[in-house]
Amino acid sequence: MIGEVIDGRYEIEDLVGTGGMSSVYRARDTVLGRRVAIKILHEHFSSDDEYVERFRREARAIARLNHPNIVTVIDRGEFEGRQYIVFEHVPGQNLKDLVRRSGPLPVQQAVALTHQVARGLGFAHEHGIVHRDVKPQNVLVDETGSPKVTDFGIARSVDPKEGLTETGTLLGTSDYISPEQAGGRRVDERSDQYSLGVLLYELLTGEVPYPAETFMAAAMRHLHDPVPSVRERRPEVPPQVDAIVARAMAKDPSERFSSMGAMEAALEACATGAETGSEEATGVLRAPRRPSRRRPRRWLAPLVLGALVLLAGALALYFLIGGSDGDGGEVGSVRLTALRDFDPEGDATEHPEDVPNATDGDPDTFWTTETYEAFSKSGVGLILDAGEKVGLDRIEITSDEPGFTAEIRAGDNPNGGFVPFSETEEVGARTTFELAGGASYRYYLIWITDPNTRAHVNEVRAG
Repeated sequence: MIGEVIDGRYEIEDLVGTGGMSSVYRARDTVLGRRVAIKILHEHFSSDDEYVERFRREARAIARLNHPNIVTVIDRGEFEGRQYIVFEHVPGQNLKDLVRRSGPLPVQQAVALTHQVARGLGFAHEHGIVHRDVKPQNVLVDETGSPKVTDFGIARSVDPKEGLTETGTLLGTSDYISPEQAGGRRVDERSDQYSLGVLLYELLTGEVPYPAETFMAAAMRHLHDPVPSVRERRPEVPPQVDAIVARAMAKDPSERFSSMGAMEAALEACATGAETGSEEATGVLRAPRRPSRRRPRRWLAPLVLGALVLLAGALALYFLIGGSDGDGGEVGSVRLTALRDFDPEGDATEHPEDVPNATDGDPDTFWTTETYEAFSKSGVGLILDAGEKVGLDRIEITSDEPGFTAEIRAGDNPNGGFVPFSETEEVGARTTFELAGGASYRYYLIWITDPNTRAHVNEVRAG
């Protein structure tokens, strides 16, 4: 079709890409004298009413979406029996090409790009459109570095009364398909969230989480395999970014973010941390630290010095008499990292920006729950990562707002399935939870069953 003029207006210049339903060309709008992109339905689908309707629906869907992170529809029509859609031309490359050329992206760039994609998808969701094929190939990056979502070819209305019925039909791209899509079940906005989580995983690691040789093999992995940890592949990725990926990719849609807007807010919190200078040169994002609320007391200095002298003497005596058996089991030998907040019965977010404060070594910072006038959930919590399976004897919590009730639970999946591992206790200024022995777990959950209006967790230590 190179050189052909569509409808006496759009002169085809070059083939940009081709897919199962259509091909995309770069063209020149001879009326307005500008570059455009034109998508043309394959000829053998032009007589299929279902494909023609799906193609027309894409044009109608995107025409309603005027957003800087969504490619704009300019025109739609039919030429010699073939359907076409005209879009704005976005010079640059797509995210898949960017990762292929550059490898894993810097953390700040990956988070910023995903945040903007989430903005575009959130806007689509607000207007009743689910994309259903979110993947790096469908995100164009313009010359300024801004991403734009394109190819709403299998999008559908959130309203089940509109559009074509797809239940039982596997649509989407296997490397990014949500479990509910892979299982042939009905999808909603949270399916786009899952695919965006996969996209972020790829931007950070340079590869998809579930590589497979066939469509069905990949679909089965999305259905059944646990969510891989980004930090296991790339340790410098901050826990809160890894937690966003894990939550977005939860197998159960109810365990994902409550909306694309909630995921966007979590990404923005990470991006803001980078922009305000809390990111070190390595690209690791940290939540902003709160200033200390306590004034130093000068009279404490002599007491602290005396205590240190006594402690040094005690340690020397301890080692002289062989008090350490060298097994590494002393209190504090296991380093716990606050991984993410856990709110499965609410909006799936409980101050994610404060999560790192619970294990940052600073007792003046804290992770907090929401403030509850009435608490109707079975609990909310904070997930801790031991780095590997370990058997802990106890977990110690310090809090500057004691009075809440909690217990410790444990499991090997950061997305859920935790089992009770301690008695329920009221947390004071410093509280030690004695844990049930005989089992090793990687993830430990501080499960707050009554926040007593609001719970603060300042520091957590393991034994």
